Amino acid sequence: MANFNTHLNVAFMVSGTMSLTVYKAGLIDDAGFLMCVALGTIGGLLPDLDSDNSTPIKLGFNITSFIFAFGLVMHWRSELSLLALIALWLAGYGFMRYVVFSIFTNMTVHRGVIHSVPYMAIMGLGMTYVSYDILDLPLTVSWFYGLFLFGGAMVHLTLDELYSVNLSNMKMKRSSGTAMKFYQHKDKWWYLLLYVMLALLVYFAPPFDEFWQQLRDPAPWAKLKLGLWPELIKNWLNLNL
Repeated sequence: MANFNTHLNVAFMVSGTMSLTVYKAGLIDDAGFLMCVALGTIGGLLPDLDSDNSTPIKLGFNITSFIFAFGLVMHWRSELSLLALIALWLAGYGFMRYVVFSIFTNMTVHRGVIHSVPYMAIMGLGMTYVSYDILDLPLTVSWFYGLFLFGGAMVHLTLDELYSVNLSNMKMKRSSGTAMKFYQHKDKWWYLLLYVMLALLVYFAPPFDEFWQQLRDPAPWAKLKLGLWPELIKNWLNLNL
C-alpha cells in the first residue's frame, strides 16, 4: 500500500488541479477553491482512518476534536460565561480526542468496511448534505465539496490498488483487491448497513439535476478555454498559425 506522504501529495496535486479548473471556470469562488483543495486532500487520507496507529487517524481526530470543541463554544457563546466556555472547550476536545477516539479504534479493523467505495460515497454525500442543508451553502458549492471529498478518497484507494501490483514481475500482491472494494462477504452485515445508509443519502440528497445542468452549461467552460493559455503563448500561437 502507498505510504502517508504518497497519499497526501498525490491527493493534494489532484484536488489542487481539479479545484483550479472549476475555479477558473467561475463555478466556485476563492473560499470554495481553498475548501475543495482541503477536502480533496483530506479525502485522500480518509480510508486509513481504520488504522489505529496511522498518521491520518491521529491527525484526523485532532482536527475533528478542535472543530467539535469550536462548534460547541460557538453554539453556546452567548449563553455561558468565559470560564464555562473554556471548560466546555476542553471537555469537548477531550471527549472527541480520547473517548470517541478510543471507541473508534477498538471497533474498527484496518482495511475493513471503512476502506471501501460505499463508505467513502457515504462520506461524500454526507459532506454535500451537511453543506447544503445544515450550513446553508449554495447547491453547486455543496456538491463540489462532497465530490472533492469522495474524489480524494478514490485517489487513495486507487493508489493502494496500484501499489498492490508487483511491477517487476507483473504479479499481484496479497493486498490486491483489499483497497478498491465494494463488498466483502465476511463483513456482509456491515455492507448491508452501508448500502442502506447510502440509499437513504441518495434519496434525501440535495437536487443533483440543477447541479448537473450548471456543469453542462457551456458558458463556464468557454470562459475556461479563453483563459487556458498564458498571453505570451497565445500571442506566439497567433503569430505562427
